[in-house]
Amino acid sequence: MAEGGGGARRRAPALLEAARARYESLHISDDVFGESGPDSSGNPFYSTSAASRSSSAGSSDDEAERPGPARGPGAPAAAAQESEEDEAGAGWSATLRDRPAPRFEGTGGPIRKMPPSASAVDFFQLFVPDNVLKNMVVQTNLYAKKFQERFGSDGAWVDVTLPEMKAFLGYVISTSTSHCESVLSIWSGGFYSNRSLALVMSQARFEKILKYFHVVAFRSSQTTHGLYKVQPFLDSLQNGFDAAFRPSQTQVLHEPLIDEDPVFIATCTERELRKRKKRKFSLWVRQCSSTGFIVQIYVHLKEGGGPDGLDALKNKPQLHSMVARSLCRTAAGRNYIIFTGPSITSLTLFEEFEKQGIYCCGLLSPRKSDCTGLPPSMLNSPALPPARGQHSIRTKGSMSLICWYNKGHFRFLTNAYSPVQQGVIIKRRSGEIPCPLAVEAFAAHLSYICKYDDKYSKYFISHKPNKTWQQVFWFAISIAINNAYILYKMSEAYHVKRYSRAQFGERLVRELLGLEDTSPSL
Repeated sequence: MAEGGGGARRRAPALLEAARARYESLHISDDVFGESGPDSSGNPFYSTSAASRSSSAGSSDDEAERPGPARGPGAPAAAAQESEEDEAGAGWSATLRDRPAPRFEGTGGPIRKMPPSASAVDFFQLFVPDNVLKNMVVQTNLYAKKFQERFGSDGAWVDVTLPEMKAFLGYVISTSTSHCESVLSIWSGGFYSNRSLALVMSQARFEKILKYFHVVAFRSSQTTHGLYKVQPFLDSLQNGFDAAFRPSQTQVLHEPLIDEDPVFIATCTERELRKRKKRKFSLWVRQCSSTGFIVQIYVHLKEGGGPDGLDALKNKPQLHSMVARSLCRTAAGRNYIIFTGPSITSLTLFEEFEKQGIYCCGLLSPRKSDCTGLPPSMLNSPALPPARGQHSIRTKGSMSLICWYNKGHFRFLTNAYSPVQQGVIIKRRSGEIPCPLAVEAFAAHLSYICKYDDKYSKYFISHKPNKTWQQVFWFAISIAINNAYILYKMSEAYHVKRYSRAQFGERLVRELLGLEDTSPSL
Protein backbone atom coordinates (compact mmCIF):
# COMPACT_ATOMS: atom_id res chain seq x y z
CA MET A 1 0.00 0.00 0.00
CA ALA A 2 2.80 2.36 0.89
CA GLU A 3 4.56 1.66 -2.38
CA GLY A 4 1.32 2.26 -4.31
CA GLY A 5 0.77 5.57 -2.54
CA GLY A 6 4.36 6.62 -3.22
CA GLY A 7 3.99 5.73 -6.88
CA ALA A 8 0.86 7.87 -7.13
CA ARG A 9 2.66 10.76 -5.47
CA ARG A 10 5.56 10.43 -7.93
CA ARG A 11 3.20 10.14 -10.90
CA ALA A 12 1.18 13.30 -10.11
CA PRO A 13 4.16 15.73 -10.44
CA ALA A 14 5.15 13.97 -13.67
CA LEU A 15 1.66 14.50 -15.08
CA LEU A 16 1.73 18.12 -13.93
CA GLU A 17 5.09 18.72 -15.63
CA ALA A 18 3.82 17.08 -18.82
CA ALA A 19 0.75 19.31 -18.80
CA ARG A 20 2.88 22.39 -18.16
CA ALA A 21 5.24 21.44 -20.98
CA ARG A 22 2.33 21.65 -23.42
CA TYR A 23 1.88 25.30 -22.49
CA GLU A 24 5.44 26.59 -22.51
CA SER A 25 4.18 29.52 -24.56
CA LEU A 26 2.60 30.95 -21.39
CA HIS A 27 6.04 32.29 -20.64
CA ILE A 28 5.23 35.41 -18.64
CA SER A 29 4.76 33.97 -15.18
CA ASP A 30 1.75 34.45 -12.94
CA ASP A 31 3.46 37.41 -11.25
CA VAL A 32 3.17 39.28 -14.54
CA PHE A 33 2.96 42.53 -12.61
CA GLY A 34 5.82 41.76 -10.27
CA GLU A 35 3.56 40.94 -7.38
CA SER A 36 1.43 38.11 -6.05
CA GLY A 37 -2.14 38.00 -4.89
CA PRO A 38 -5.45 36.18 -5.16
CA ASP A 39 -6.62 35.17 -8.60
CA SER A 40 -9.49 33.43 -10.31
CA SER A 41 -7.74 30.21 -11.20
CA GLY A 42 -10.05 28.16 -8.99
CA ASN A 43 -12.59 27.95 -11.79
CA PRO A 44 -11.04 28.34 -15.23
CA PHE A 45 -14.41 28.07 -16.94
CA TYR A 46 -15.82 31.47 -16.08
CA SER A 47 -16.07 34.52 -18.26
CA THR A 48 -13.85 37.43 -17.29
CA SER A 49 -16.72 39.80 -17.89
CA ALA A 50 -18.31 40.86 -14.64
CA ALA A 51 -21.65 41.10 -16.40
CA SER A 52 -21.60 37.48 -17.43
CA ARG A 53 -20.01 35.81 -14.42
CA SER A 54 -23.37 34.78 -13.06
CA SER A 55 -24.05 32.77 -16.19
CA SER A 56 -20.73 31.36 -16.63
CA ALA A 57 -19.59 29.86 -13.65
CA GLY A 58 -18.69 28.40 -16.55
CA SER A 59 -21.79 27.19 -18.05
CA SER A 60 -22.01 24.08 -16.05
CA ASP A 61 -25.61 23.71 -17.04
CA ASP A 62 -26.88 21.26 -14.47
CA GLU A 63 -28.71 24.02 -12.65
CA ALA A 64 -30.19 25.37 -15.87
CA GLU A 65 -31.19 22.06 -17.37
CA ARG A 66 -33.63 19.44 -16.26
CA PRO A 67 -33.18 15.77 -17.00
CA GLY A 68 -35.48 14.42 -19.70
CA PRO A 69 -38.87 13.04 -18.65
CA ALA A 70 -39.04 9.53 -17.26
CA ARG A 71 -39.74 6.83 -19.83
CA GLY A 72 -41.10 3.32 -19.59
CA PRO A 73 -38.97 0.16 -19.90
CA GLY A 74 -37.39 -0.14 -23.30
CA ALA A 75 -38.13 3.47 -24.18
CA PRO A 76 -34.60 4.79 -23.44
CA ALA A 77 -33.01 2.36 -25.90
CA ALA A 78 -35.53 3.23 -28.60
CA ALA A 79 -35.13 6.96 -27.96
CA ALA A 80 -31.34 6.65 -28.05
CA GLN A 81 -31.46 4.79 -31.35
CA GLU A 82 -33.80 7.40 -32.82
CA SER A 83 -31.54 10.19 -31.58
CA GLU A 84 -28.45 8.58 -33.12
CA GLU A 85 -30.25 8.24 -36.44
CA ASP A 86 -31.23 11.93 -36.36
CA GLU A 87 -27.67 12.95 -35.53
CA ALA A 88 -26.26 10.75 -38.29
CA GLY A 89 -28.66 12.38 -40.70
CA ALA A 90 -27.33 15.78 -39.64
CA GLY A 91 -23.74 14.61 -40.12
CA TRP A 92 -22.82 13.99 -36.48
CA SER A 93 -21.08 10.75 -35.56
CA ALA A 94 -19.71 9.04 -32.45
CA THR A 95 -16.76 7.74 -34.50
CA LEU A 96 -13.60 9.61 -33.53
CA ARG A 97 -10.67 10.20 -35.86
CA ASP A 98 -7.37 11.81 -35.02
CA ARG A 99 -6.55 15.05 -36.79
CA PRO A 100 -3.45 17.25 -36.72
CA ALA A 101 -3.44 20.58 -34.95
CA PRO A 102 -3.51 23.73 -37.09
CA ARG A 103 0.03 24.48 -38.22
CA PHE A 104 1.44 27.76 -36.99
CA GLU A 105 4.75 28.84 -38.46
CA GLY A 106 5.01 32.31 -37.01
CA THR A 107 6.51 33.26 -33.66
CA GLY A 108 4.73 35.55 -31.26
CA GLY A 109 6.37 38.43 -29.44
CA PRO A 110 7.64 41.99 -29.86
CA ILE A 111 8.36 43.05 -33.44
CA ARG A 112 10.66 45.92 -32.57
CA LYS A 113 13.70 45.40 -30.36
CA MET A 114 13.93 48.10 -27.70
CA PRO A 115 17.35 49.11 -26.30
CA PRO A 116 18.31 48.30 -22.69
CA SER A 117 18.16 52.03 -21.92
CA ALA A 118 14.51 52.36 -23.04
CA SER A 119 12.35 54.20 -20.51
CA ALA A 120 8.71 53.70 -19.55
CA VAL A 121 7.64 56.56 -21.80
CA ASP A 122 9.52 54.99 -24.74
CA PHE A 123 7.34 51.88 -24.47
CA PHE A 124 4.18 53.95 -23.99
CA GLN A 125 4.96 56.04 -27.06
CA LEU A 126 5.09 52.94 -29.23
CA PHE A 127 1.29 53.30 -29.04
CA VAL A 128 0.79 57.00 -28.24
CA PRO A 129 3.58 58.80 -30.12
CA ASP A 130 4.24 62.52 -30.21
CA ASN A 131 2.34 63.05 -33.46
CA VAL A 132 -0.84 61.75 -31.76
CA LEU A 133 -0.23 64.00 -28.76
CA LYS A 134 0.40 66.99 -31.07
CA ASN A 135 -2.96 66.34 -32.72
CA MET A 136 -4.58 66.39 -29.25
CA VAL A 137 -2.92 69.77 -28.67
CA VAL A 138 -4.29 71.14 -31.96
CA GLN A 139 -7.81 69.76 -31.42
CA THR A 140 -7.97 70.96 -27.81
CA ASN A 141 -6.96 74.49 -28.82
CA LEU A 142 -9.48 74.46 -31.69
CA TYR A 143 -12.27 73.36 -29.37
CA ALA A 144 -11.34 76.02 -26.80
CA LYS A 145 -11.40 78.71 -29.50
CA LYS A 146 -14.80 77.69 -30.87
CA PHE A 147 -16.23 77.24 -27.38
CA GLN A 148 -15.24 80.79 -26.43
CA GLU A 149 -16.58 82.19 -29.69
CA ARG A 150 -19.96 80.69 -28.82
CA PHE A 151 -20.14 81.16 -25.05
CA GLY A 152 -17.86 84.11 -24.39
CA SER A 153 -14.16 84.73 -23.88
CA ASP A 154 -12.22 82.88 -21.18
CA GLY A 155 -9.49 85.23 -20.02
CA ALA A 156 -7.72 82.51 -18.05
CA TRP A 157 -7.23 80.28 -21.09
CA VAL A 158 -3.89 80.05 -22.89
CA ASP A 159 -3.33 77.59 -25.73
CA VAL A 160 -2.02 74.27 -24.46
CA THR A 161 1.46 73.07 -25.47
CA LEU A 162 2.89 69.58 -26.08
CA PRO A 163 4.71 69.41 -22.70
CA GLU A 164 1.48 70.50 -20.96
CA MET A 165 -0.50 67.83 -22.81
CA LYS A 166 1.97 65.18 -21.67
CA ALA A 167 1.72 66.46 -18.11
CA PHE A 168 -2.09 66.45 -18.36
CA LEU A 169 -2.03 62.78 -19.41
CA GLY A 170 0.44 62.03 -16.63
CA TYR A 171 -1.83 63.49 -13.97
CA VAL A 172 -4.82 61.43 -15.07
CA ILE A 173 -2.71 58.27 -15.47
CA SER A 174 -1.49 58.72 -11.89
CA THR A 175 -4.95 57.66 -10.67
CA SER A 176 -4.22 54.14 -11.99
CA THR A 177 -1.58 53.62 -9.31
CA SER A 178 -2.96 55.86 -6.54
CA HIS A 179 -6.47 54.36 -7.03
CA CYS A 180 -7.94 57.75 -6.22
CA GLU A 181 -10.87 58.69 -8.42
CA SER A 182 -10.35 62.45 -8.20
CA VAL A 183 -7.26 63.74 -10.00
CA LEU A 184 -7.61 66.97 -8.06
CA SER A 185 -6.58 65.15 -4.89
CA ILE A 186 -2.99 65.66 -6.03
CA TRP A 187 -3.29 69.34 -5.05
CA SER A 188 -5.59 68.80 -2.05
CA GLY A 189 -3.05 68.40 0.75
CA GLY A 190 -4.85 65.25 1.90
CA PHE A 191 -3.96 61.55 1.87
CA TYR A 192 -3.65 61.36 -1.95
CA SER A 193 -1.76 64.63 -2.37
CA ASN A 194 1.60 64.58 -4.12
CA ARG A 195 3.64 67.74 -3.77
CA SER A 196 6.30 66.81 -6.33
CA LEU A 197 3.63 66.27 -8.99
CA ALA A 198 1.56 69.27 -7.94
CA LEU A 199 4.48 71.67 -8.56
CA VAL A 200 4.63 70.88 -12.30
CA MET A 201 1.25 72.43 -13.11
CA SER A 202 -1.27 74.43 -11.10
CA GLN A 203 -4.66 72.95 -10.33
CA ALA A 204 -6.36 75.82 -12.15
CA ARG A 205 -4.36 75.14 -15.32
CA PHE A 206 -5.10 71.40 -15.16
CA GLU A 207 -8.83 72.09 -14.79
CA LYS A 208 -8.78 74.40 -17.81
CA ILE A 209 -7.14 71.74 -19.99
CA LEU A 210 -9.59 69.15 -18.66
CA LYS A 211 -12.48 71.44 -19.61
CA TYR A 212 -11.40 71.83 -23.22
CA PHE A 213 -9.59 68.53 -23.83
CA HIS A 214 -10.53 66.92 -27.15
CA VAL A 215 -9.13 64.33 -29.56
CA VAL A 216 -11.48 65.40 -32.37
CA ALA A 217 -13.00 68.83 -31.87
CA PHE A 218 -15.74 68.77 -34.50
CA ARG A 219 -17.80 66.25 -36.42
CA SER A 220 -17.18 66.18 -40.18
CA SER A 221 -20.12 66.12 -42.57
CA GLN A 222 -19.37 62.48 -43.53
CA THR A 223 -19.15 61.22 -39.95
CA THR A 224 -22.03 59.16 -38.59
CA HIS A 225 -20.21 57.01 -36.04
CA GLY A 226 -21.16 57.71 -32.42
CA LEU A 227 -17.51 57.49 -31.36
CA TYR A 228 -16.27 60.06 -33.87
CA LYS A 229 -14.58 62.05 -31.09
CA VAL A 230 -12.28 59.16 -30.18
CA GLN A 231 -12.30 56.81 -33.21
CA PRO A 232 -9.16 58.32 -34.85
CA PHE A 233 -7.28 57.70 -31.60
CA LEU A 234 -8.54 54.10 -31.43
CA ASP A 235 -7.43 53.55 -35.04
CA SER A 236 -3.99 54.97 -34.29
CA LEU A 237 -3.73 52.83 -31.17
CA GLN A 238 -4.64 49.73 -33.19
CA ASN A 239 -1.92 50.54 -35.72
CA GLY A 240 0.55 50.82 -32.85
CA PHE A 241 -0.48 47.43 -31.45
CA ASP A 242 -0.11 45.81 -34.89
CA ALA A 243 3.31 47.37 -35.49
CA ALA A 244 4.74 46.54 -32.05
CA PHE A 245 3.60 43.00 -31.32
CA ARG A 246 2.89 39.71 -33.07
CA PRO A 247 0.48 37.50 -31.08
CA SER A 248 0.99 33.80 -30.44
CA GLN A 249 -1.27 31.20 -32.03
CA THR A 250 -3.68 31.04 -29.08
CA GLN A 251 -5.90 34.04 -28.32
CA VAL A 252 -9.04 34.79 -26.32
CA LEU A 253 -12.11 36.89 -27.13
CA HIS A 254 -13.72 38.39 -24.03
CA GLU A 255 -14.81 41.49 -22.13
CA PRO A 256 -12.09 42.69 -19.76
CA LEU A 257 -12.87 43.81 -16.23
CA ILE A 258 -13.65 47.49 -16.55
CA ASP A 259 -16.57 47.86 -14.18
CA GLU A 260 -16.65 50.06 -11.09
CA ASP A 261 -14.10 49.52 -8.37
CA PRO A 262 -15.97 47.51 -5.68
CA VAL A 263 -14.14 49.42 -2.94
CA PHE A 264 -15.49 52.70 -4.31
CA ILE A 265 -19.02 51.30 -4.63
CA ALA A 266 -18.91 50.05 -1.03
CA THR A 267 -17.74 53.38 0.39
CA CYS A 268 -19.51 56.03 -1.68
CA THR A 269 -22.82 57.56 -0.63
CA GLU A 270 -26.19 56.94 -2.30
CA ARG A 271 -26.10 60.48 -3.68
CA GLU A 272 -22.74 59.82 -5.37
CA LEU A 273 -24.09 56.61 -6.86
CA ARG A 274 -27.16 58.39 -8.25
CA LYS A 275 -24.97 61.04 -9.86
CA ARG A 276 -22.95 58.44 -11.75
CA LYS A 277 -24.17 57.55 -15.19
CA LYS A 278 -24.45 53.97 -16.35
CA ARG A 279 -21.76 52.97 -18.82
CA LYS A 280 -23.12 53.32 -22.35
CA PHE A 281 -20.70 51.04 -24.13
CA SER A 282 -19.33 47.53 -24.12
CA LEU A 283 -15.59 46.94 -24.54
CA TRP A 284 -14.41 43.66 -26.08
CA VAL A 285 -10.86 42.57 -26.82
CA ARG A 286 -8.85 39.92 -28.64
CA GLN A 287 -6.05 39.02 -26.26
CA CYS A 288 -2.91 36.95 -26.70
CA SER A 289 -3.31 34.13 -24.18
CA SER A 290 0.45 33.55 -23.93
CA THR A 291 1.38 37.03 -22.74
CA GLY A 292 -1.82 38.93 -21.94
CA PHE A 293 -1.09 41.50 -24.68
CA ILE A 294 -4.38 42.94 -25.98
CA VAL A 295 -4.17 42.62 -29.74
CA GLN A 296 -7.38 44.37 -30.73
CA ILE A 297 -10.12 46.49 -29.14
CA TYR A 298 -13.75 46.66 -30.17
CA VAL A 299 -16.11 49.23 -28.63
CA HIS A 300 -19.85 48.74 -29.02
CA LEU A 301 -22.11 51.68 -28.20
CA LYS A 302 -25.47 51.34 -26.53
CA GLU A 303 -26.72 54.67 -27.77
CA GLY A 304 -28.24 54.72 -31.19
CA GLY A 305 -30.68 51.90 -30.49
CA GLY A 306 -31.51 49.42 -33.20
CA PRO A 307 -30.93 45.66 -33.20
CA ASP A 308 -27.24 46.03 -32.38
CA GLY A 309 -27.70 48.08 -29.20
CA LEU A 310 -25.87 47.03 -26.06
CA ASP A 311 -29.05 45.79 -24.35
CA ALA A 312 -29.68 43.42 -27.25
CA LEU A 313 -26.00 42.51 -27.40
CA LYS A 314 -26.09 41.07 -23.90
CA ASN A 315 -29.01 38.80 -24.76
CA LYS A 316 -28.52 37.70 -28.37
CA PRO A 317 -25.67 35.34 -29.29
CA GLN A 318 -25.81 36.41 -32.94
CA LEU A 319 -24.79 39.92 -31.93
CA HIS A 320 -21.88 38.53 -29.94
CA SER A 321 -20.94 36.76 -33.17
CA MET A 322 -20.90 40.16 -34.84
CA VAL A 323 -18.43 41.34 -32.21
CA ALA A 324 -16.28 38.25 -32.81
CA ARG A 325 -16.20 38.91 -36.56
CA SER A 326 -15.10 42.49 -35.95
CA LEU A 327 -12.33 41.41 -33.57
CA CYS A 328 -11.05 38.73 -35.98
CA ARG A 329 -11.24 40.67 -39.23
CA THR A 330 -7.42 40.88 -39.44
CA ALA A 331 -6.77 37.34 -38.19
CA ALA A 332 -7.74 35.44 -41.35
CA GLY A 333 -5.30 32.98 -42.90
CA ARG A 334 -2.93 32.73 -39.94
CA ASN A 335 -4.19 29.52 -38.32
CA TYR A 336 -4.86 31.25 -35.02
CA ILE A 337 -6.71 29.31 -32.32
CA ILE A 338 -9.38 31.51 -30.72
CA PHE A 339 -10.91 30.64 -27.34
CA THR A 340 -14.42 31.95 -26.78
CA GLY A 341 -17.06 32.12 -24.05
CA PRO A 342 -20.60 30.73 -24.25
CA SER A 343 -22.19 33.83 -25.77
CA ILE A 344 -19.88 33.68 -28.82
CA THR A 345 -19.56 29.93 -29.33
CA SER A 346 -21.71 28.66 -32.21
CA LEU A 347 -21.37 26.07 -34.96
CA THR A 348 -22.20 28.59 -37.69
CA LEU A 349 -19.53 31.07 -36.57
CA PHE A 350 -16.84 28.41 -36.10
CA GLU A 351 -17.49 26.97 -39.56
CA GLU A 352 -17.32 30.48 -41.03
CA PHE A 353 -14.02 31.15 -39.25
CA GLU A 354 -12.55 27.81 -40.36
CA LYS A 355 -13.03 28.81 -44.01
CA GLN A 356 -10.94 31.90 -43.22
CA GLY A 357 -8.12 29.92 -41.60
CA ILE A 358 -9.19 30.72 -38.03
CA TYR A 359 -9.72 27.82 -35.61
CA CYS A 360 -11.74 27.93 -32.41
CA CYS A 361 -12.31 26.27 -29.06
CA GLY A 362 -15.31 27.54 -27.15
CA LEU A 363 -17.26 26.83 -24.01
CA LEU A 364 -20.86 26.02 -24.89
CA SER A 365 -24.03 26.68 -22.90
CA PRO A 366 -27.45 25.43 -24.02
CA ARG A 367 -28.87 28.45 -22.24
CA LYS A 368 -26.59 31.18 -23.63
CA SER A 369 -25.12 29.85 -26.87
CA ASP A 370 -26.56 29.60 -30.35
CA CYS A 371 -27.00 25.81 -30.51
CA THR A 372 -28.35 25.68 -34.06
CA GLY A 373 -27.13 22.54 -35.84
CA LEU A 374 -25.88 20.78 -32.70
CA PRO A 375 -27.15 17.31 -31.68
CA PRO A 376 -29.82 17.64 -28.95
CA SER A 377 -28.65 14.48 -27.18
CA MET A 378 -25.37 16.25 -26.28
CA LEU A 379 -27.17 19.28 -24.86
CA ASN A 380 -29.36 17.44 -22.34
CA SER A 381 -27.99 16.22 -19.02
CA PRO A 382 -28.67 12.58 -18.05
CA ALA A 383 -30.81 11.84 -15.00
CA LEU A 384 -27.84 10.24 -13.23
CA PRO A 385 -24.56 12.18 -13.35
CA PRO A 386 -21.52 10.26 -14.59
CA ALA A 387 -18.20 9.93 -12.75
CA ARG A 388 -15.83 12.92 -12.71
CA GLY A 389 -13.70 13.08 -15.83
CA GLN A 390 -16.04 11.05 -18.02
CA HIS A 391 -16.99 12.54 -21.35
CA SER A 392 -18.80 11.88 -24.61
CA ILE A 393 -17.90 13.29 -28.02
CA ARG A 394 -19.68 13.74 -31.33
CA THR A 395 -17.89 14.85 -34.49
CA LYS A 396 -18.92 16.42 -37.75
CA GLY A 397 -16.09 16.84 -40.21
CA SER A 398 -13.37 18.73 -38.33
CA MET A 399 -15.79 19.89 -35.60
CA SER A 400 -15.98 18.13 -32.22
CA LEU A 401 -18.69 18.61 -29.61
CA ILE A 402 -17.51 17.51 -26.17
CA CYS A 403 -19.59 16.96 -23.04
CA TRP A 404 -17.26 16.54 -20.04
CA TYR A 405 -18.34 16.05 -16.42
CA ASN A 406 -16.60 17.60 -13.41
CA LYS A 407 -19.10 18.49 -10.67
CA GLY A 408 -21.32 19.60 -13.53
CA HIS A 409 -21.56 19.19 -17.28
CA PHE A 410 -19.19 21.33 -19.34
CA ARG A 411 -19.63 21.41 -23.09
CA PHE A 412 -17.06 22.51 -25.63
CA LEU A 413 -17.15 23.03 -29.37
CA THR A 414 -13.81 22.95 -31.20
CA ASN A 415 -12.15 22.40 -34.55
CA ALA A 416 -8.66 23.15 -33.21
CA TYR A 417 -7.95 19.97 -31.20
CA SER A 418 -8.14 16.29 -32.01
CA PRO A 419 -11.06 14.50 -30.30
CA VAL A 420 -8.80 11.46 -29.79
CA GLN A 421 -6.01 13.11 -27.82
CA GLN A 422 -6.35 13.11 -24.05
CA GLY A 423 -5.29 15.66 -21.46
CA VAL A 424 -5.49 16.11 -17.73
CA ILE A 425 -6.52 18.84 -15.31
CA ILE A 426 -4.70 18.69 -11.98
CA LYS A 427 -6.29 20.22 -8.91
CA ARG A 428 -4.45 20.51 -5.62
CA ARG A 429 -7.30 18.97 -3.65
CA SER A 430 -9.04 16.78 -6.21
CA GLY A 431 -5.93 15.34 -7.85
CA GLU A 432 -5.83 14.59 -11.55
CA ILE A 433 -9.01 14.66 -13.61
CA PRO A 434 -8.85 13.12 -17.11
CA CYS A 435 -10.31 15.14 -19.95
CA PRO A 436 -10.01 15.62 -23.72
CA LEU A 437 -7.06 17.77 -24.82
CA ALA A 438 -9.39 20.59 -25.87
CA VAL A 439 -10.69 20.89 -22.30
CA GLU A 440 -7.16 20.98 -20.89
CA ALA A 441 -6.15 23.68 -23.39
CA PHE A 442 -9.22 25.79 -22.66
CA ALA A 443 -8.61 25.59 -18.92
CA ALA A 444 -4.92 26.46 -19.23
CA HIS A 445 -5.37 29.51 -21.46
CA LEU A 446 -8.53 30.88 -19.87
CA SER A 447 -7.19 30.52 -16.35
CA TYR A 448 -4.10 32.46 -17.40
CA ILE A 449 -6.21 35.27 -18.84
CA CYS A 450 -8.40 35.31 -15.71
CA LYS A 451 -5.35 35.71 -13.48
CA TYR A 452 -3.95 38.38 -15.79
CA ASP A 453 -7.25 40.29 -15.82
CA ASP A 454 -7.58 40.14 -12.04
CA LYS A 455 -4.20 41.84 -11.79
CA TYR A 456 -4.25 44.35 -14.63
CA SER A 457 -7.79 45.54 -13.85
CA LYS A 458 -6.29 47.06 -10.69
CA TYR A 459 -4.32 49.45 -12.88
CA PHE A 460 -7.12 50.95 -14.94
CA ILE A 461 -7.28 54.72 -14.71
CA SER A 462 -9.66 55.62 -11.88
CA HIS A 463 -10.70 58.98 -13.36
CA LYS A 464 -14.38 58.60 -14.36
CA PRO A 465 -15.63 61.32 -16.73
CA ASN A 466 -19.33 61.46 -17.63
CA LYS A 467 -18.86 61.74 -21.39
CA THR A 468 -18.83 58.37 -23.14
CA TRP A 469 -16.02 59.18 -25.58
CA GLN A 470 -13.78 60.24 -22.70
CA GLN A 471 -14.53 57.03 -20.79
CA VAL A 472 -13.53 55.04 -23.88
CA PHE A 473 -10.40 57.16 -24.32
CA TRP A 474 -9.12 56.58 -20.79
CA PHE A 475 -9.90 52.86 -20.92
CA ALA A 476 -7.92 52.69 -24.16
CA ILE A 477 -5.03 54.56 -22.52
CA SER A 478 -5.13 52.05 -19.64
CA ILE A 479 -4.88 49.16 -22.10
CA ALA A 480 -2.00 50.87 -23.91
CA ILE A 481 -0.07 51.22 -20.65
CA ASN A 482 -0.59 47.55 -19.76
CA ASN A 483 0.54 46.53 -23.24
CA ALA A 484 3.57 48.79 -22.86
CA TYR A 485 4.45 47.05 -19.60
CA ILE A 486 4.22 43.62 -21.26
CA LEU A 487 6.65 44.76 -23.97
CA TYR A 488 8.92 46.17 -21.26
CA LYS A 489 8.94 42.82 -19.43
CA MET A 490 9.87 41.05 -22.66
CA SER A 491 12.71 43.47 -23.46
CA GLU A 492 16.32 43.86 -22.35
CA ALA A 493 15.32 46.99 -20.43
CA TYR A 494 13.58 44.79 -17.83
CA HIS A 495 16.87 43.09 -17.03
CA VAL A 496 18.48 46.48 -16.37
CA LYS A 497 15.79 47.77 -14.00
CA ARG A 498 13.06 45.37 -12.88
CA TYR A 499 9.98 47.48 -12.27
CA SER A 500 6.71 46.02 -11.03
CA ARG A 501 3.54 47.18 -12.81
CA ALA A 502 2.91 49.78 -10.10
CA GLN A 503 6.49 51.07 -10.31
CA PHE A 504 6.30 51.18 -14.11
CA GLY A 505 3.12 53.28 -13.88
CA GLU A 506 4.69 55.66 -11.37
CA ARG A 507 7.78 55.97 -13.53
CA LEU A 508 5.67 56.72 -16.62
CA VAL A 509 3.80 59.48 -14.76
CA ARG A 510 7.02 61.15 -13.65
CA GLU A 511 8.50 60.94 -17.15
CA LEU A 512 5.39 62.46 -18.74
CA LEU A 513 5.57 65.29 -16.21
CA GLY A 514 9.24 65.85 -17.02
CA LEU A 515 10.43 64.88 -13.54
CA GLU A 516 12.70 62.08 -14.81
CA ASP A 517 15.48 62.22 -17.37
CA THR A 518 14.46 59.96 -20.28
CA SER A 519 17.49 60.60 -22.48
CA PRO A 520 19.43 57.42 -23.38
CA SER A 521 22.34 56.64 -21.10
CA LEU A 522 25.80 56.52 -22.71
